[in-house]
Amino acid sequence: MRPASGLTSQSGGAVSVAEAYRYCQRLAQTHYENFTVGSWLVPADKRRHMYAVYAYCRFVDDLGDEASPGDAQPSPPSTPGGQGSGEGYRPNQTATVADHRLALLDWWEDELRACYSGASGPPHQGTPTHPVTVALQETIREFQIPQEPFLKLIEANRMDQRIQRHPTYADLLHYCDHSANPVGHLVLYLFGYRDAQRQRLADCTCTALQLTNFWQDVARDYAMGRMYLPQEDLARFGYTETELTRGVVNRNFRRLMSFEVERAMELFREGAALVNTLDGSVKLDVALFTRGGVAVLDAIRRQDYDVLTARPRLSRAHKAGLCLSTWLTWKLGLGFGLPSRRASGPPHRAPSPLTGEGRDGGDVPSGE
Repeated sequence: MRPASGLTSQSGGAVSVAEAYRYCQRLAQTHYENFTVGSWLVPADKRRHMYAVYAYCRFVDDLGDEASPGDAQPSPPSTPGGQGSGEGYRPNQTATVADHRLALLDWWEDELRACYSGASGPPHQGTPTHPVTVALQETIREFQIPQEPFLKLIEANRMDQRIQRHPTYADLLHYCDHSANPVGHLVLYLFGYRDAQRQRLADCTCTALQLTNFWQDVARDYAMGRMYLPQEDLARFGYTETELTRGVVNRNFRRLMSFEVERAMELFREGAALVNTLDGSVKLDVALFTRGGVAVLDAIRRQDYDVLTARPRLSRAHKAGLCLSTWLTWKLGLGFGLPSRRASGPPHRAPSPLTGEGRDGGDVPSGE
């Protein structure tokens, strides 16, 4: 884990709520290059709560991706009286990396459940002690956020320790439902939206963003031992993992990536309808994330789907241009330049959003 986590209060005692929110703000502003761009779009009265939610999401990902048995203990000192859940984890220096991370995730779940102690939720022994969860408890209480999205994010990181391959697209969507979709639900809760329809549209956008990140980082993830390309799709397009190991970019690989890119694009098209159901500046934030994801897919296309030789990415100038153009079109009432649903299906049978099922009965083309 990164040593910059800043896990203990300097006083060595309980962290105050104000200190906890300041910690979350520092984490958000120094560890995520896009967050400082998006944070000015968030109303001032919600900004600290957005910081707390982001810090939780970031911290759980760090536990699942970066923690190793040689790290310092990640929990801050327990609260006076020894009842803080921070004392519930002690590192095992002989544990495997996966077992160590799973133990940390169990400790983090205890911290989360402590946020729901007392009148605001089901009884739980102890109180949160980590700065992130101290702040998060206040946010949870103010916005009445249920546990499920937070628990799903923890479970996604447990999956990362146990699952390195996804046999089917449905399996991959199940993973995205835990790793990405909860974030959209959390943002909706912060802005007062609790209905199933908006959540469904947010799921489309969040899954599309997650898939876009996977297709952008095929080489990087594979170097870490993870492959998110569904194995059934490799078989359909005649591309093998042995070829991926060697970095082979051939016609079959390009057809495979074209198929996956179109899947993500279809989800962006479906989720774009969310923007016009929102009020205020949050619609601008959602539109900006959608346009950013679409721009990455366009970058993959411009590389002729070769994501193994060079990682597709957006320059700072491109990102700044997206921010400016999205804001201007919003202010001028010209919409947001978002993708719209196609009147007819694409040539290679795009999947129905969040099901993986084709829109007709035809076969997926082979890579022959």
